Parts: sequence; C-alpha cells; structure tokens
Amino acid sequence: MNAIAELTGHTDRSLLIVEDDKPFLERLARAMETRGFSVTSCDSVADGLTQIAKAAPAFAVVDLRLGDGNGLDVVSALKRKRPEARAIILTGYGNIATAVTAVKLGAVDYLSKPADADDVVSALLASGNQKSELPSNPMSADRVRWEHIQRIYEMCNRNVSETARRLNMHRRTLQRILAKRAPR
Repeated sequence: MNAIAELTGHTDRSLLIVEDDKPFLERLARAMETRGFSVTSCDSVADGLTQIAKAAPAFAVVDLRLGDGNGLDVVSALKRKRPEARAIILTGYGNIATAVTAVKLGAVDYLSKPADADDVVSALLASGNQKSELPSNPMSADRVRWEHIQRIYEMCNRNVSETARRLNMHRRTLQRILAKRAPR
C-alpha cells in the first residue's frame, strides 16, 4: 500500500514493461497494476519502440536482452521522446559496463533478476537524493573477471573479435563466456 501512496503524487501513471519472458511479464504487469500503474506490456524491442512512438509512458521497466535486440535502445528512444520519463533496466545478465551505459542513456536504476514488484516500484519512484544500500557481500574473483570482460566488450562496441584480440583470448572462448550468466 505504501507504493500506491507514493504513486498518488504522479498524475501520469503510465508504465511500459518490455520483457520477453512471458510468464514473468504477466506476473509483473499484474503486480504493477495492483500498485496503481496503468500498464502496457511488450515482448520485443520493436513493439516497445512502436508503443513509445504512439504514446511515451511516464515510467518504463525494460529487460536488457530481448529476442530482437537490446533494451537500451528502448530506454534511449523513451528519453528522446519524453526526457522526464523514469526507466529502469531489469536483467539476469547484469554487469557494470551495461549498467553504466544504461545510466548514461537515462535509466534511473539497474536491477538484477529476480527482482520483486516492490523493488521495481521503489526504483521507479525513488527520488534523486536517495542512496541505494551497499552490497552486503563483495564480488567474487570470478565475478570481477567477468565484469572486466564485459567492460572491454562494451568498449569494443560489442565486437567479439576485437574484444578477444584485446583480451588475448580465443574468440570461441570469449563467445562461451559472453553466453553465460554472470557468476555470483
């Protein structure tokens, strides 16, 4: 109920959710509707961009990796159409490089899956002066390595061959690493 109280200050409660995992999309859409949002759901980058062109929402929750592209394209289009919109990236493939890119493109937060609806609402409605909590456990060595690879990959504009060359790594090995989820 606290989320609904916080949302009452917003006249436009439109929310766009772009997620390719259908069951998760349906659960999140229902949960956000019960919290007072007017939800529009899409399952691809193309649908999300079409929806933004029709009517840019005040809020957006966008998955990073979608079947037809990158969710950052949706965030970028939303911020061009409606600069005051609040968007968050929600992903199971989180890394520092894409988090930085998301924030530079205008996302207000970057959440790792699984995230519950309360976390999503808190991220969407957080004011600029609220600070997130520090992590209770630091990254493992495997995670630090993975983050470094992701950062170089982003710096090379997602070019696998160039990234492998810079990391002095075989291209196939790099492709296998990039296809996996982040280590804990």
